[in-house]
Amino acid sequence: MVEIEKTFAEAFEAWYSRVLITAVNEKWARIAAAEATGYATSMIGCDAEAGIDVFIPVEKTPDNRPGYAIQIWSSKKKIKEALLYRLAQCVLTSPTASIWNLTESDEKLDIGYKLKYYGDGYERELELYGRKVIAIPIMLGEFIVERDIGIAKGIAGGNFIILAKDVATALKAGEKAVEAISKIEGVITPFPGGLCSAGSKVGSKKYKFMRATTNEKFCPTLANVVKDSKVKDVGAAIEVVINGINEKKVREAMKHGIEACLNEEGVKKITAGNYGGSLGKVLIHLESII
Repeated sequence: MVEIEKTFAEAFEAWYSRVLITAVNEKWARIAAAEATGYATSMIGCDAEAGIDVFIPVEKTPDNRPGYAIQIWSSKKKIKEALLYRLAQCVLTSPTASIWNLTESDEKLDIGYKLKYYGDGYERELELYGRKVIAIPIMLGEFIVERDIGIAKGIAGGNFIILAKDVATALKAGEKAVEAISKIEGVITPFPGGLCSAGSKVGSKKYKFMRATTNEKFCPTLANVVKDSKVKDVGAAIEVVINGINEKKVREAMKHGIEACLNEEGVKKITAGNYGGSLGKVLIHLESII
């Protein structure tokens, strides 16, 4: 039986925007979504944390075209710039793509209005499907973007760590967890393939200029070096990090992710990353969800 450690995941509040990208078919909607959410694993070194949320079928999109919901996360101060650059450079340039607001919030940014300047005066402001949009002339016709995109406060940094007998087991268990989480609308797993193999801690013991450094307690090669190592009896550890539109969604994702990997042979323990409350104020105790 897999041990669930009596500990907590330390999450924190951050700002997100949930955007729908539609295109002529699912393939091109997925391409645009993937481009817009690239280089966005952690706010430690990226302008944003971002990821693909869920596929949205044609019957649920404004323009009756297939689409993908994405989430882009940052501080309130920096989220507008992240949205502008990512949507302009990665979605405006993607064949047949359009952008629609999915964020349920009264707080909105004039992202579409700002993007209109790419039209160099040839852009049009109009109403489509009951929404105010900007139509920018491009080589395939017109690029449609909703004028205002919402932002809201959500929960970032929900997490759990899988301790396994070896790398292959940790990876397989992690993939099962991410697959289960991908079915839950309203959350993303921003790291590559949803998995983080280089878990970090706040700050540094040696390099004071570093905001974050390796979490030595979870490094198997340091098991006999670090006094309070968490991996003395296991061969590998891998972390799943989750951002969600609210705490309930993050908890749901953690529950489904953990349950999905409990039956994987070779998984020894499930734990979580925390920093004693120094990073965030949202403490999600594993025993309260499993």
